[in-house]
Amino acid sequence: MVAHPLAALASMGDDGATADHIPLEFIAGNCPQGPHGPHGPQHDGSGLQGRLRGHVARANPLWQRAAGTPVLAIFSGPQACITPSWYPSKTNSHKVVPTWNYAVVHVHGVLQVVDDAPWLRALVGGLTAHRESRRSAPRSVEDAPDDYVQQMLRAIVGIEIPVQRLVGKWKISQNRSNPDRLGVADGLGSDLMAALVRGG
Repeated sequence: MVAHPLAALASMGDDGATADHIPLEFIAGNCPQGPHGPHGPQHDGSGLQGRLRGHVARANPLWQRAAGTPVLAIFSGPQACITPSWYPSKTNSHKVVPTWNYAVVHVHGVLQVVDDAPWLRALVGGLTAHRESRRSAPRSVEDAPDDYVQQMLRAIVGIEIPVQRLVGKWKISQNRSNPDRLGVADGLGSDLMAALVRGG
């Protein structure tokens, strides 16, 4: 969630289910071990102490429509199509098929609205500092004229989602033999998924 902060935030609208794509900051807490599920290992953080926070345009109906209702934030990590040509075991029976590897996190909670200028100023300042920190000449919110910053802050609304449940799901060739996993990792090369497969 830290490396891939753009979440698909699913909620119910007047026309049914809808999703907004919003960068969300995760404030972590402790995460107990969870069970394995039918779609791969899961990490179910029931009772997790943590929250997501971000902001949306004031013109976005999400903050009014979904305030106080359950939402689901989906964070997508590395993914890759896996060809069975990478499996050394293919020469034994050829009973192999292509598949898809992925790593995702589902965060469940109730959306809260924070319409407070100082809170928003601190939020965007912190997010900007974090994202700009890798640059040789990082930009800060204070670089913009204050009246412009205030104008921009009036155009957004803060959202916060206390985490009720966190579930991590992944398929990283963990069902294959060690030689097949190494074949997948070699086939992927320097891909981020290759590192997960090697570590899995």
